[in-house]
Amino acid sequence: MRPAYSGLSRHHNLHEPKRFVVFCIPYFVVACIAVAVLSTVAWSVFLAELDKDHDSTEASAFRTTRAVSEAYAGHLYRMLESVDQLTMHVRHGWQAGQSNYRLNQDGAVNIFPTRSGFDATILDRDGNVVTSTISNIEGPSAKGEPFFLAHKQDAGDFLYIGPPREGIFKKATVVQFSRKLNTGEQSFSGIVLVSVIPDYFIAGFGEGVLGQKGLLAILDSDMVTRITRVGADVQPPDAPAIRARVPLPELSGTQIVRGEDIFVDKRTRYVSWHPTDNYSMVVLAGLDQEEVLAPFLAYRATALRNGQMLTLVVLAAALLSALAVSRLAWRKTQVDALQMTYRTATESGADGFIIARPLLMNDGTPADFLVLDCNQKAAELLGRNRKDLLGQSVTNAYKGSALSRIIEVFRHATKSGFHEGELEIEDCSRGGSKWLELKIARPDGDLAITVRDITHHKMHLKELERLGSEDALTGLLNRHWLNQNLPLAVMRARKNQQRLSLLFIDLDGFKAVNDTLGHEAGDELLRTAGKRLKEAVRPQDSVVRIGGDEFVILLENVQSTADSAQVAERILYAFQQPFRLQKGIRSIATSIGISLFPDDADAADVLIQNADMAMYAVKTSGKNDYRFFDAGFAQEVQSKHQRELELKHALQHGEIGIHFQPRVSLQTGETCSMEALARWHHPSRGLVQPDEFIPLAEETGLIVQVGEIVLQQVCAQLATWTRAGQKVVPVSINIAARHFKDADVVALIEAALERYDLCPGLLEVEITESTMMSNLENVYAALDKLQKLGVTLLVDDFGTGYSSLSLLQELDFDVLKVDMAFTRQLGQKESGVTLFSTIIAMAHSLGMKVVAEGVETQEQARRLRDMKCDEIQGFLISPAVQAEACEPFVSKVFHLH
Repeated sequence: MRPAYSGLSRHHNLHEPKRFVVFCIPYFVVACIAVAVLSTVAWSVFLAELDKDHDSTEASAFRTTRAVSEAYAGHLYRMLESVDQLTMHVRHGWQAGQSNYRLNQDGAVNIFPTRSGFDATILDRDGNVVTSTISNIEGPSAKGEPFFLAHKQDAGDFLYIGPPREGIFKKATVVQFSRKLNTGEQSFSGIVLVSVIPDYFIAGFGEGVLGQKGLLAILDSDMVTRITRVGADVQPPDAPAIRARVPLPELSGTQIVRGEDIFVDKRTRYVSWHPTDNYSMVVLAGLDQEEVLAPFLAYRATALRNGQMLTLVVLAAALLSALAVSRLAWRKTQVDALQMTYRTATESGADGFIIARPLLMNDGTPADFLVLDCNQKAAELLGRNRKDLLGQSVTNAYKGSALSRIIEVFRHATKSGFHEGELEIEDCSRGGSKWLELKIARPDGDLAITVRDITHHKMHLKELERLGSEDALTGLLNRHWLNQNLPLAVMRARKNQQRLSLLFIDLDGFKAVNDTLGHEAGDELLRTAGKRLKEAVRPQDSVVRIGGDEFVILLENVQSTADSAQVAERILYAFQQPFRLQKGIRSIATSIGISLFPDDADAADVLIQNADMAMYAVKTSGKNDYRFFDAGFAQEVQSKHQRELELKHALQHGEIGIHFQPRVSLQTGETCSMEALARWHHPSRGLVQPDEFIPLAEETGLIVQVGEIVLQQVCAQLATWTRAGQKVVPVSINIAARHFKDADVVALIEAALERYDLCPGLLEVEITESTMMSNLENVYAALDKLQKLGVTLLVDDFGTGYSSLSLLQELDFDVLKVDMAFTRQLGQKESGVTLFSTIIAMAHSLGMKVVAEGVETQEQARRLRDMKCDEIQGFLISPAVQAEACEPFVSKVFHLH
């Protein structure tokens, strides 16, 4: 029996594997189908998430390029504005000094930046070099250069910005800026040319943000490339990084540009462009696609490998489960393997993942959320360990002040099924705060939360914003910040029905520090002044440097005018102490103008204008004080400004003419000279008398142009009379003190006499006593040259100034004109006769003739003749008349009784 049992047993064991394999075939089929379905779903979700990550990376690149282009547009505007101010400063210096102004001599004002790469040249109207900062300058005439022709052919005053090119006077690639020079009658007298190396505008900005292959470019309004930089390398003009005109569809925006389209290196980039304020320039910033996507592609490759591994593991688990005894054991093994593989894959990613279950109240509203699962990255973002976080409610897991916002976001996602946004929370592990990007989905009852740390990106954008709003010299806020935030402050004040105050501050005496100690001392003073202003105001107040030595302080939530006055008094007190500079000690005061919202203005720009106007009122009344805006004073200033504009228009359009008033000899009754008096022929007001516009011209400096017009018209009229064979007598013109300061009087008179071929004896020059006292050395030198030339010299309005006998004797005048105030006293007081007699005797003793001004009666003429006065002038003889009416009294003999 035993052998038979043994044989049966062996037979059964031989067939058992075959039956087991046949039995397992359905399970293998089910397992393969399950793996295929699961893999398809998992890979679809996984690849969709990778696509989202790719899109998020590109969106971040666009945000970065947009931030860089906007910040660099403001930065470029400020640099262009500083170069433009430099050209106007050189032009003003040349127009004030003309032949005496030099850019390349010792003693010349140091107006150029300390960094290298700036050169300035002044060219005359033929394109030849007058003066330059370039040593031993050589080169051809610039009259054929585009910048020279642009100014010569266009009558307007504008800043010309040329493309980068090799300089015509210095062998280096430069950007050329130029403005027109105007002097005298000539509408074009040359140009001032400032050359700047391209690196000054583009080197260094945003290098750490744009990367090694990032691109930064400056385009003109036609989108033609001016300057480019790739990484840290500024491209030469003959090898730019952009090969053609950039086809940008809008004034500003972002887009991805293929490298084959415009970039020489054929690299695809995410670009953003933004225009500058004024100057018609566009800046373009680009991030290299390969650099931007490199971290994502590395993550994607790792994730794909893990996904492939996951798929293989799942397939292996499915095949092995077919060998299990029961379907339940096989399913449990499969789930465990899947969870383990999922954990391995998620832990290697850069994002945090959390599965949270809502804990509902009786009304169905979530009261809290339970953490079912998370990866280590998510736990680190919340400052906890993963093991301590699992099974905890959110209120127990996070103790920061942002808890209420987190709960509110989770409730919103529970209700809507989706949420995407940013959230700032406390960094419980290191202090401070961090920014998280949240993506929440609710596929079933639980929340699937993806968390990404974007703190570095936020800090980077904040730093870019800070750089764009900070004054580089003082560290204070700048004009860009004020333009952006003052309108917002006005909106807040209007919404909350609060008052707002704006203080406009100008430093008294700052220019003297710059002129005597140099710009480095001026910069040091500005930095110290900014610190004193910060210390004088409240912590919540904003101190802004808007340019030069001008500052603005913004005070919000002001209760009364007394609050603003207290701040102004603290500022005045802060500046009482002298400034201890490296080059010496200087005292600087402040003039402060204050405007209030809504009392003085309802708009930001008007608030600034009114505060500036109030500051100007302080300047005109003695400085070192503060004043609130006064509408009456502002109206007066605006009226004066309007009159000044009208006078400028009159000077430019030939509305200023001359009338002639004769001087008659008391001995012969003959006309011995005439005085030329300026008259304004206003197109709507008619003839404007000189007492209305001469004081304004003297105050604004326009008296120099008035005097030159009178000189040219007098010489032209004398030449006309001479050519016509008419009898001609000398004509006197009035020369103001400003002429001797701002112009070369002798050169102007010599040029006019030569131009009209006149004898110097036909021209007389009248100056007042105050002119003699204003700048004695210059006046003496000019009058000495005129007298040697043969021009007769007269003292006008004698008796109203402070001249001394010694001064009259030293300057050796020919004629003394006594002011009409003394003439009116004749016949009224005996003391008036005595005083006039004394003046006549004094003048005769000095060898001078005497002219009495303002003679209106025969009695006055008789008394003057008895006192041996030489000549008279006034309405008794004739009022001032036009040139056509002069001929009768030139040849007439007046009979004075």
